[in-house]
Amino acid sequence: MFPTTPLQLYRMPISGHCHRVELMLSLLGLPYELIEVNLLRGEHQRAEFLALNPLGQVPVLVDAGQVLSDSNGILVYLVQRYAPGSAWLPQDAVGQAQLQRWFSLAAGFLAPGIAGPRFATLTGRAVNEVAQATGKRLLAFMEEELQGRAWLLGGTAPSLADVAMVSYTSQAHLAGLPLDAYPRIAAWVARMQVLPGYPVLADQLPTAEQVTA
Repeated sequence: MFPTTPLQLYRMPISGHCHRVELMLSLLGLPYELIEVNLLRGEHQRAEFLALNPLGQVPVLVDAGQVLSDSNGILVYLVQRYAPGSAWLPQDAVGQAQLQRWFSLAAGFLAPGIAGPRFATLTGRAVNEVAQATGKRLLAFMEEELQGRAWLLGGTAPSLADVAMVSYTSQAHLAGLPLDAYPRIAAWVARMQVLPGYPVLADQLPTAEQVTA
């Protein structure tokens, strides 16, 4: 079932969590509208946004009145609704368990270990070396997992595991973790970035004019 009206994605351009949702929307060829939420101006704490997500977090996706938050949950929703039975979401028990592991790694290692240090760099703050060590551990694990395979779950096509992991990993250099040391990961990122409709992930904060506009 193809949507008759564009889906609405509330996002901040530097957010990898938002980027993975926009990437999935693009890969599925779905019509969507981007609605900017400037966290630096506190727009995520305004009543109208909190009515969508009481936690005050992006992304939020609205699909014909259905309001969804949590980026990984949104990924599953999009595939189940618009591409059921596809390779994006494994159908077997082992594949689903492996996908859940990558979702957990995205939350437990990628977010603090790469997204956190990246954000520190973008905001001119000191990078937390403990967090950075978490990122190094994750990258070493990913490099090993990609031995002899093109995608994180193996097989001949990317899955939601790849979509969930690529956004922040593609900018690991901003976390002080250049991918030169991880050639398999660098090649995997390159494969993802040439997929049709791969959107740009911002690597700079909004300008002062944009923040105050």
